[in-house]
Amino acid sequence: MTNLHPGLILIIGGLLAGILPKRLRQLVMVSAPALAIFTVFNTPLGTVWTIPFINDLELTLLKVDRLSWVFSLIFTIIAFLGNIYALHNENRGEATASLLYAGSSLGVVFAGDWVTLIFFWELMAASSVFLIWYRGTAQSRKAGFRYLLIHLFGGNLLLAGIFLKVYQGLPEITSLTGTGDAAFWLILLGVSINAAIPPLHSWLTDAYPEGTITGSVFLSSFTTKVAVYCLLRIFPGTTLLLWAGCIMALYGVIFAILENDIRRLLAYHIVSQVGFMVAGVGMGTELAINGATAHAYSHILYKSLLFMGAGAVIYATGYRKLTELGGLYKKMPWVTLFFAIAAFSISGIPIFNGFISKSMTISAAAEAHLPTAELLLYLASIGTFLSIALKLLYFMFFGKDKGLETVKIPMNMNVAMAGGALLCTLYGVVPDLLYRYLPYPVDYHPYSLNHIIDTVQLLTAALIVFWIFLPKLKTHDTISLDTDWVLRKPFKATVYGLVNIVCYIREFSAAKLLLALKSTLPFFANPVKWAAQTAAGPKELYDEDRYRFPIGMTVMMSIVVFLVTFSYIVFV
Repeated sequence: MTNLHPGLILIIGGLLAGILPKRLRQLVMVSAPALAIFTVFNTPLGTVWTIPFINDLELTLLKVDRLSWVFSLIFTIIAFLGNIYALHNENRGEATASLLYAGSSLGVVFAGDWVTLIFFWELMAASSVFLIWYRGTAQSRKAGFRYLLIHLFGGNLLLAGIFLKVYQGLPEITSLTGTGDAAFWLILLGVSINAAIPPLHSWLTDAYPEGTITGSVFLSSFTTKVAVYCLLRIFPGTTLLLWAGCIMALYGVIFAILENDIRRLLAYHIVSQVGFMVAGVGMGTELAINGATAHAYSHILYKSLLFMGAGAVIYATGYRKLTELGGLYKKMPWVTLFFAIAAFSISGIPIFNGFISKSMTISAAAEAHLPTAELLLYLASIGTFLSIALKLLYFMFFGKDKGLETVKIPMNMNVAMAGGALLCTLYGVVPDLLYRYLPYPVDYHPYSLNHIIDTVQLLTAALIVFWIFLPKLKTHDTISLDTDWVLRKPFKATVYGLVNIVCYIREFSAAKLLLALKSTLPFFANPVKWAAQTAAGPKELYDEDRYRFPIGMTVMMSIVVFLVTFSYIVFV
């Protein structure tokens, strides 16, 4: 082993953050991700770590190729920015959970075998749930518990598929595309839960809005993108994923347009944007794989920046619903600027990083002669611009001033947002900074005249629609019902109903058994007396007290047995 493992660096940093005092903890929160970034840049492609395991298995803890390298780079960058954003946080447990979560995500990315993958996969779930629970509200406790249940269920499905692969003598992670066996479906379903593919997505929109202000930045960056990495690694070219991704892209946008809670709105856009990546995996061409990878990279940057901006607003005002916010650009100008850059990035506006990745995925659909998929992804792009760059940005910062009093946010939050905004712009202006690291050689030019004209036309049309229907798009204080309603209501009622039935059967059976025991107990205590009482004739034929040995006889027999045993041990 000549290189350090970036994930283990973050995990060790997380353990240290949990025991060190504040100043040293802050130093570790920054230095551990910085060291991990340095390590990624100094880890050559082809590097492999293996250690022996049981039954002659070898665990591959580190296997570096172009796909794992580019994901590890963005994961370490966002761990660095996220920890800067959280430097003011006094909760050392949250610092530990954040670094463990980021480190275990890197563990999955670098895993070369199924056993290593499932270990870090479960560590991700176990550490990330605390970023929800540490918010300390009744809603966050419930949401975290549901989050954990769903992820344990998905992890067990994945584990079952992994058992099958290891049993078949195939411990190394390889592509399963086209196999169609039980392991294929179990692993695909387990990964799909983490990817938030509808209808398996409600854990995300339920839990992420309830996370801590700083923890939600990490939540938005890792779990779904680790799942995208696994789909790229294991299921490239699986046609089912193409249409699942198109459905995701539109599904998330529709619910985002209806949503009032700003972090829940952003959570729905994770579903939508991951849909572009899943669709790219389903296409399976080199351009599509590059597009999915690039979009995952870009998404982590602008989505974390969106959650940073939303968190800053919640920190400063104490409110999280659009109906409660408005006119904040005067009081929070820097946050407004950073949030606008993230909003323009997710909308795919030229010179920002979303444009150089989203257009690649849509172009891959056109190149593969998939006009329906191309149309659906274009519609999702318009919906994204409408719901984020127009609706969310306008009503939160430029809408009617509600006269809210704001608290000054810590400087480290502004620094982290500035770093994210800079990268969103830098990658958008110089796409080759990202393209050079993608899995396949890139022969794609996002700033062609046709791409720019198409994008400007679509975004202009969306802007006109927004301006005309602005009064109709005004938010309302309502709740959007999604598939999680099934978990909250019918499933809950079913579980409680089954529990009540089981409890009734148990109580009924216990009562009947107790009654039977009471009626038969006299027989076991004194069978002769019981028989005499149930037969005709004298009622008292036998009295156990009359024929019982005196207590002295019992004591004497015990002493005799003891003496005989003692004599045998000593003299024999």
